Amino acid sequence: MAGVDRRGSAGRSQYGRTENRRTYAYVDGTAVRKIAAVPERQPQKRHTTRTSSATKRNRERALAMNLGYVLFLTAAAIVTVFMCVNYLQLQAKGTRLQREVTALETQLDAAILENDAEYNRIITGVDMDHVKDVAMNQLGMVHAKKSQIVTYESQNGDYVRQYAEIPAE
Repeated sequence: MAGVDRRGSAGRSQYGRTENRRTYAYVDGTAVRKIAAVPERQPQKRHTTRTSSATKRNRERALAMNLGYVLFLTAAAIVTVFMCVNYLQLQAKGTRLQREVTALETQLDAAILENDAEYNRIITGVDMDHVKDVAMNQLGMVHAKKSQIVTYESQNGDYVRQYAEIPAE
């Protein structure tokens, strides 16, 4: 805060009028001193209620830890730590298994691609006209007649196995 310069050397303070042998000063500018300071507020004291000795004893008993309570807390802490360790182990196992599944899926995709490529290579290398020529001319095979074709319905699969001769109708 700016104080009042009574010597007049700073030029900011000027002496005003005189009444009853007192000189009153005023300050030009924004720095004005406080005329009367407000005293600081003191915190009010709370009204405390008296508690009975029985209440105090009950509170002390409630805060005290006996052997049974300590044993219970120890058992609870041990169970909690065991559960946390078990949870962390299961989570690590799950992560490891997920990595293994990902690696196996990658191997499966690579094997499928390799099999498809090999199948395409084999199919393109087979001349079906040559196979038909060898089958008919060298091996004596002929096309089946309509009377030789027997149709069966399979109820549980994509193919039928023949265990015995097919009876003639």
